[in-house]
Amino acid sequence: MAKERAGYLDRIIVDPEILAGKPVVKWTRIPVELVLKRLAQDLNLQMFFDAYPRLTPEDVKACLAYAQALVEGEEVYPTPVQSA
Repeated sequence: MAKERAGYLDRIIVDPEILAGKPVVKWTRIPVELVLKRLAQDLNLQMFFDAYPRLTPEDVKACLAYAQALVEGEEVYPTPVQSA
C-alpha cells in the first residue's frame, strides 16, 4: 500500500491555482475525475490514450490508486431504516 500511495503522490497534485484545487495529473490540467469518468464509460485503453496522448499507464494507475485511497479513508455512517 505504501508503494501505491507513493506512486500516486508523485503523479497526482492538488493545487488551488490549478482547476480550483481539483486533483489533477501532474504536469497536465487533466483532472483525476475526468480520467475516472472516461474509464467508467469505456475501458478501451487504446481509445483512451489516443484521446489523451499526454497520459501514461502509470498516470491512470495513479488516478485509480488515488480514488482507492479516498474510498478506503471514507467514514461511513449508516442511516437507520425508517419504517412506514
